[in-house]
Amino acid sequence: MKRLVIAEKPSVAMSIAAVLGVKSRKDGYMEGADTIVSWCVGHLAALVGPETYSEKFTKWDRADLPIIPAEWRHRVPRDKHTQFEVLRRLMGREDVSEVVNACDAGREGELIFRNVYAVAGCAKPVLRLWISSMEDSAIVEGFKALRPGAEYDDLFAAARCREWADWLVGINATRLFSVVYHRTLKVGRVMSPTLAMLVEREAQISAFRPEKFYTVELDLGGFTAESERFTKRGDADAVLRNTTSVTVTSVNSKEKSERAPALYDLTTLQREANRALGYTAQQTLDYLQSLYEQKLCTYPRTDSRYLTDDMADSVASIVSCAAAVLRETTPATVNAAQVCDSRKVSDHHAIVPTAVAGRTDPASLPFGEREVLMLVSRQMLRAVSGAYRCEETAVTIDCAGHSFTAKGKVTLDMGWKVYADNESRDNELPALNTGDTLPVTSGKVREGKTTPPSHFTEDTLLSAMEAAGAKDMPEDAERKGLGTPATRAGIIEKLIATGLVERKKARKTVNLIPTGIGVSLVTVLPAQLQSPLLTAEWENRLKMVERGELDPDSFMEDICLMVRELTGSYTPVPGAEVLFPNDREAVGKCPRCGGSVIEGKQGFFCEKHDCRFALWKDNKFLTAKKITMTKALAAELLKNGRVFVKGIWSEKTGKTFDATLTLTDDGQLTRYGFDFKERSA
Repeated sequence: MKRLVIAEKPSVAMSIAAVLGVKSRKDGYMEGADTIVSWCVGHLAALVGPETYSEKFTKWDRADLPIIPAEWRHRVPRDKHTQFEVLRRLMGREDVSEVVNACDAGREGELIFRNVYAVAGCAKPVLRLWISSMEDSAIVEGFKALRPGAEYDDLFAAARCREWADWLVGINATRLFSVVYHRTLKVGRVMSPTLAMLVEREAQISAFRPEKFYTVELDLGGFTAESERFTKRGDADAVLRNTTSVTVTSVNSKEKSERAPALYDLTTLQREANRALGYTAQQTLDYLQSLYEQKLCTYPRTDSRYLTDDMADSVASIVSCAAAVLRETTPATVNAAQVCDSRKVSDHHAIVPTAVAGRTDPASLPFGEREVLMLVSRQMLRAVSGAYRCEETAVTIDCAGHSFTAKGKVTLDMGWKVYADNESRDNELPALNTGDTLPVTSGKVREGKTTPPSHFTEDTLLSAMEAAGAKDMPEDAERKGLGTPATRAGIIEKLIATGLVERKKARKTVNLIPTGIGVSLVTVLPAQLQSPLLTAEWENRLKMVERGELDPDSFMEDICLMVRELTGSYTPVPGAEVLFPNDREAVGKCPRCGGSVIEGKQGFFCEKHDCRFALWKDNKFLTAKKITMTKALAAELLKNGRVFVKGIWSEKTGKTFDATLTLTDDGQLTRYGFDFKERSA
């Protein structure tokens, strides 16, 4: 009998096959004497769309909301059907006795495998491979420690809740707001609160009014001192005119210590790569995933910044690998205790370079991968180094009754900053004592302006997403913020792809700016869909499901309740035509309210968002009679309420006929009919 191993990607499957000695290449899998290794291609099985549950959902109609499937169904996308069939046949082979889930060791990896397993109708025993590195030794140890798949049922329950919740909120909210405001408006469980944060920041920037201020800067022979801010230029000029000497009123020196930073989790690495290299969050994840599959870095989608305690003995060798990547010397002292804390490690430990990376020439890697590997390696050296120590001196000086300050710093021990890109510069002050009188060599008045909040960059947005709602969450909440390290990059890309956010370059910085439609969407969204606290709480509850502390049905009941309340009680924002202006030509006047009727993808709609008049292109009455609702036909019906049509199909006789198509609307329902008395002139 044979064991079937299913990985998430072909490259991972090939690495596993090589370690297990499986060498015979087949169509879509590798086969050995007692082991078969195959792979998925990401999500092979996806949730079906609403129209699969009922034909009526083909048309977007608020009356059909909410859409909540009684039983969830999955389908295999056409472009992935071939590989799915390979897996289905392999799982069904009589000589396959058990299946190993070797998909990525996380929530989404569990979901990918379980969905394929279920859609294929497999019932064979499942074992779970759980590893944090693709190194040969890690794979070998992982297969020695395979666990029963049932031990990960709670993880799967959390993954399934996430999948269902995103579908319910995304489908129902998107249809609701698109129908109400007559244009496609993408709404999502995590996407919308993230967009709301961007819109709020832009509102703060727009509302900001800069204020001028003035400071006096004095050259005191070897160092400078600066005054407090003045709101009037005349006051600053007066201080400067009356200044010939100053008196030292206080000198305070103290030693400061700055501990080494922790190792990278995915979010902190994405932030650093954006700040230092200008990479998007998705680019960093893609580069890191490639490094992982090449066995050069450990598992990327982690929210931990520490290693486990049992890795303490291997820290020195990891440090040596990091130093080899950077062509740097190792720290004089390696403080393994600083980076090892099992209490702070969840599914996977922090991102570190592997032994393979230490033997690899970084120059052989593509530029992006090389730069990310060097960031990871440099952080490893910093994290195990000693603290940075310096002595800071703050001097207060009196000048004609006004307070001036001067600050200096002397480095005592570079510590971890030896490996920093921007080393701290010393600014040493001369020896000063309280009561010293100093002559003023020169002086000047500087003009400044208060500055608005900064636009979000990917670095600062990732930080805001991670911290969203944190202050209102319980301190013991394991997961806070919007999304997870694995999903935040995708959320940002989706906001941009749907036209709600755009990247705008300003000098060397790329800012994330909501578009006009993005701002308008947030304006009409109810508070519950904008709230980062609500979504952060959902993420925490998903973590509780994962730990078996919360019934998944309870989580889903709350999601369904929210969707029902949203679709049932939402009322359009009055005057929203201003928020969603259209530049499309008017087809005619609305028979209900007199507004303009414009063409949309699925029909002709009144531009006023609180009016529900529509002429649907897929109307059953018309399509059954093979009448196409064209722009010209709609215009004639709106103008005269009737139009002569030739070649109308009769379902009863199977023949065609000519007649006048009529349109009536009572303010609630739109009806079509035929008048056979009129004939074409």
